[in-house]
Amino acid sequence: MSHLKYMKELNSCTRMDDAIKGPVPRWQKKCMDSSNSSSANLSLNNSRKAMNTSSMSNCNSSSAKTPKKGLENRNSKKTPSKGNKKSPSRSTTPKTPCGGDRFIPARSTTNFELGHFKMQQQNNSEQDGNKMESISPSKREMQRLIGENLHGGDLSNMRVLSYQNKAPAPPEGYLNPLRVVYSQSKTPASVKTSSRYIPQAPDRILDAPEIVDDYYLNLIDWSQGNILAVALGANVYLWNAATGSIEQLFELEGNDYICSVSWIQEGPYLAVGTTVGNTELWDCSQMKRVRVMNGHAARVGSLSWNSHIVSSGCRAGQIVHHDVRQRDHIVSTLDAHSQEVCGLKWSLDGKYLASGGNDNMLQIWPSMAGQNHSHSQPIYSLNRHQAAVKALAWCPWQNHVLASGGGTADRTIRFWNCNTGACLNTIDTKSQVCSLLWSTTYKEIVSGHGYAQNQLIIWKYPSMNKVAELTGHTSRVLHLAMSPDGTTVLSAGADETLRLWKCFQSDPSKKKEPAETKSVTSRLKQSIR
Repeated sequence: MSHLKYMKELNSCTRMDDAIKGPVPRWQKKCMDSSNSSSANLSLNNSRKAMNTSSMSNCNSSSAKTPKKGLENRNSKKTPSKGNKKSPSRSTTPKTPCGGDRFIPARSTTNFELGHFKMQQQNNSEQDGNKMESISPSKREMQRLIGENLHGGDLSNMRVLSYQNKAPAPPEGYLNPLRVVYSQSKTPASVKTSSRYIPQAPDRILDAPEIVDDYYLNLIDWSQGNILAVALGANVYLWNAATGSIEQLFELEGNDYICSVSWIQEGPYLAVGTTVGNTELWDCSQMKRVRVMNGHAARVGSLSWNSHIVSSGCRAGQIVHHDVRQRDHIVSTLDAHSQEVCGLKWSLDGKYLASGGNDNMLQIWPSMAGQNHSHSQPIYSLNRHQAAVKALAWCPWQNHVLASGGGTADRTIRFWNCNTGACLNTIDTKSQVCSLLWSTTYKEIVSGHGYAQNQLIIWKYPSMNKVAELTGHTSRVLHLAMSPDGTTVLSAGADETLRLWKCFQSDPSKKKEPAETKSVTSRLKQSIR
């Protein structure tokens, strides 16, 4: 019986699932009689025995034989050996309260068997490294599966030590100072903003009295020589943007008024369309009229140049190509639209002519081989717009891309691939589109709008995100023109004002490349006269 009792006590002593008993609290030590050191040690052992749930007489008798050590620091931990409980530690400092700054592994969740297995496995792999190389991959896989089945899962994902409580979260607004030093010392290139400053107010405002409030006319144009031509009623004025001087070119007699103006690509020649159907050519350097070209029976509301050919569109829907070098100037006549031609633009490379009419149609005409005028039949007749198509603009870096805008019933801007006739994109502007203008400095497009807010909108192409909205006109923005350096946009409104917006300041990082231009001025001077 004594043998069985001894084995029972030994088993209870070696059990690891019971709670580990810590040192006796300080208040309990003070209550003990401390007459002498021997009696104090005896009372301490008796109180410890009273607190333990299991009998540990044999363990205490065996541990009492070990020599005592000096005072231990509470911060230093001593791992108990198998079969022995943690020895008490004496300290003069108060006990650390729960929830301190130290995290001690919970022994109830500690897997000592797994830790022992991994240590043995590591030692075997270091000793028998050469032998493991000779083992076949299939045998290694089999050993891995056996280990997983014996220990209940993937050994690489199993924890030897774990904690009862997780580390507390940092306080709100805390930022690691090292992260600030290394991450915020230099702004990454991807974070740097690419936006630029666009003034919301016009740089200059000019009066334009008696400007005709007609959606279908084209009354301003800015030459490469930095001269702005403005048609105000029956008069044409020239404003030198460099010097600020204003000169009157001419004035029509009677009740006639100017319907359209257009500068030649290079040179001082200005084409002017009138209400009687004539297209006049003026030499602005000499301030005199060179010739008058007929061909229409109604007012000429749109003009466009392609080298020495000037194309004119009239209210009857016809397009006439005039060769200003020849005596018989009419090269070709096109029955383009059933109503007035209010938009007319040659592409920058001279391959296509785009015409928009009050019949809601957009026509694309190809140029004839070796000629500067178009075929008599369009290659594409596009009817996507639901209102008059006046606003037309060719992309300066993609010669085959055309932007078109519709009137009050349409309010959309559409982009076309004229090589295929496909509509690339459509954006609803929520207001009448009166004019369009591409930027030559940035990949952006400007639109002038009518009934709604009478504003200018700068769009990012091709995403068509709004870059800026420029307001100030009290009536619809009828016309837009770009300065020759590409930095300033001029808007002409029905409120009889011209406003200059510096919205495309040149990017200093871009290198300016000299553009190749067609020198046709000398030939025109010789042939026209």
